[in-house]
Amino acid sequence: MAKVAFVGLGVMGYPMAGHLQTKGGHDVTVFNRTAAKAEKWVSQYGGKSAPTPQKAAHSQDFVMVCVGNDNDLRQVMLDPDGVFAGVRQGAIVVDHTTASAEIARELHAEAKARGFDFVDAPVSGGQAGAENGVLTVMCGGEAGPFAQAEKVIAAYARACNLIGASGSGQLAKMVNQICIAGVVQGLAEALHFAQKAELDIEKLVATISKGAAQSWQMENRYKTMAAGKFDFGFAVDWMRKDLAICLTEARRTGAHLPLTALVDQFYSQVQKMGGRRWDTSSLIALLQR
Repeated sequence: MAKVAFVGLGVMGYPMAGHLQTKGGHDVTVFNRTAAKAEKWVSQYGGKSAPTPQKAAHSQDFVMVCVGNDNDLRQVMLDPDGVFAGVRQGAIVVDHTTASAEIARELHAEAKARGFDFVDAPVSGGQAGAENGVLTVMCGGEAGPFAQAEKVIAAYARACNLIGASGSGQLAKMVNQICIAGVVQGLAEALHFAQKAELDIEKLVATISKGAAQSWQMENRYKTMAAGKFDFGFAVDWMRKDLAICLTEARRTGAHLPLTALVDQFYSQVQKMGGRRWDTSSLIALLQR
């Protein structure tokens, strides 16, 4: 059992912190900017809540963080009442936010200067993965702190790997999102084509999913996509945030992402259709207008 703080109880963080308490058996203290959410978590899972990130982090062995973006992360980490003001020397901060590699390296350097460790550890698997405790976690940092953090992360992950030095976890998450963007667009076009050709979607997918066309998106989203229902996962607004990070990093490194840039524009059109909170499979909606 470890003393663990969890900062950020959104759709991902809330169940992740719950697994730390129930499955991991850890002593968990939570913080959320909306205090009522933290109080609800405590009433559901036990543990404790704290009024600030600093107080949540105080005297903990591990501090896990999951917030929205770079700006949220800087605020919750570096403000006078932020996480870094409360972390004890020798502790480990694990950041599950999907953010830039730049801020991961910045926070890693600041943590080391203050005498504790930092691991960037974005996750994949969506809300369902968080609720079921089967997330994939891709990490950047040093081997020693990672090995310690991995034992705690195991409460909500089915796979957790150290990819490389600080920032590598965030870079791996960018690769993950680039892959998803291309696959979803291809699946959207394929299902749209099949519907126009009046094929039996069930028979079609039962057949082609046994071959090279198979994907997680096909297995888990083809029915809802064909039905025009888009309330089953990661929101378009968040995907556009993630793709913006990918495209910014690509400009920095000189990588070419023409398909990713195109799909990002398709998602902007989904937003204009009123689909900001639709899940990422809603790309098919553009083709069915």
